[in-house]
Amino acid sequence: MNKRTPTKQKLLNILKKDQKLTIKEIMAYFTISEIAVRRHIHELIQQGFLKQQSIKQEIGRPYYTYELTEKGHATFPNENETLPLEILQDLEAIQGQEAVEDVLAQRMERERTQFLKEVESEDFDEKVATIVRIQEDKGFMIEYDQINDGDYEIRNYNCPIINIASKYQQVCSNEKQVLGEVFPHSKVISRSCIASGGKFCKWVITKPIEEA
Repeated sequence: MNKRTPTKQKLLNILKKDQKLTIKEIMAYFTISEIAVRRHIHELIQQGFLKQQSIKQEIGRPYYTYELTEKGHATFPNENETLPLEILQDLEAIQGQEAVEDVLAQRMERERTQFLKEVESEDFDEKVATIVRIQEDKGFMIEYDQINDGDYEIRNYNCPIINIASKYQQVCSNEKQVLGEVFPHSKVISRSCIASGGKFCKWVITKPIEEA
């Protein structure tokens, strides 16, 4: 929805300001009919910009409240894409490159802890599926296939931190190191990288030697 009608934009503005409202509270801002407003609300819900919550009452029928989803909040200007990179660049200017490397190493440690905590199975196939699920939860867009001799090819078509990775490719090398620790008996091979100009990131994780 690149072009929002004035009514839809007004609904988003109202809920951005007031957070959560009933239809009665919303109608205080409009002179058009409630049926028309409800139609716009329904369309915004279908498009993922609003969510509806049912509130039960001790007496009478439940009523609904409406609020912005994360996607709805994202329609308003923000610095989510630029601010993290700017902070790292400011840190580098003030304290030097080593300080940035320390910050990225701390991020790697946090990622390693999460992976090792959530990867409970020693089964190779299940471990790959778990890693893919964790990355997809973070906003990566991944496809993966089992290829020759039981190896896996993992392709990522969206890097949610591409602005940082393009400037500080330590992020990519850190990811390879973490995957190497999650799959200690495999080879982790980088075949292409979005941050280096590739159309997607491609990794190959070889079948564990002990299972060969």
